[in-house]
Amino acid sequence: MRTILKALCAAAFVGLSMMPAHADEKTIEMGTMSWEDLTPISGITKKVLEDAGYTVNVTQFSEWGIAYAALTKGDVQILASQIDYVAQDYWNRNKSRLEKISPVSHGLFDGIAVPSYVPVDSIDELNANADKFGGKIIGIEPGAGLMRETGDAVDGYDLDLTLVEGSTAGMTAALKSAVDRQEWIAVTLWEPSWMAQKFDVKFLKDPKGVFPPPQTYYWIGQKGFSEENPEARELIAGVFVPKDDITAMNGAVKDGKTMDEAVADWVAAHGDLLKRWENIKKY
Repeated sequence: MRTILKALCAAAFVGLSMMPAHADEKTIEMGTMSWEDLTPISGITKKVLEDAGYTVNVTQFSEWGIAYAALTKGDVQILASQIDYVAQDYWNRNKSRLEKISPVSHGLFDGIAVPSYVPVDSIDELNANADKFGGKIIGIEPGAGLMRETGDAVDGYDLDLTLVEGSTAGMTAALKSAVDRQEWIAVTLWEPSWMAQKFDVKFLKDPKGVFPPPQTYYWIGQKGFSEENPEARELIAGVFVPKDDITAMNGAVKDGKTMDEAVADWVAAHGDLLKRWENIKKY
């Protein structure tokens, strides 16, 4: 009998050791970028999953490469990402080991923007007014995809303006200062962003199509996630956060709220919508 018990215990131990790292189907390891467009998406999806009884652990990343490495290794199970533009290289490199779960928002775009009072409406009008802009386009961090695209625009339109590398904070301060003084300024900007809500700005038309069209945000996961977690997949697939709502939540954060508070306010104001999302997953 003792020999049989030892054999059963050994078999049980082997079985447990072979279980996947995320065997608890009611726990979801979620990854997110610590960026203003993705943190609201992640916060709302986390709330929906938690309301259905899931425990959601969130890991924030600051670089796409690290985030995709964590997803492919299994450190996180799901990640919100723009796979067609901002993180396209990482998606293409890893997509054989990943899956697209569902779209969660749409409308991400970027370009060159000016205050609305500036009588310039298209990128190809910048050269005629280069002096009024101080011969500069105020940019952000040099490694950003937006900077790469703006550099392509400078070359594609043969602009007589220099793209100035800097930081998001520096660009924001320069834009605020110019708007306060009603001065001319051209900046790199994106939507959804609280800045587009805070400041009365307009994106310049791009007749040559240098900048990409509006992009979609997706929840992506390790290959097999949807099959292994069908209920969680249906919950996630029911969530869709409009771009304007993302912008508004970030505006609330800029005005002093925490992101958790902004998400909680959004959830409280959209109770009926969340109920409809829950009904979608009932299959």
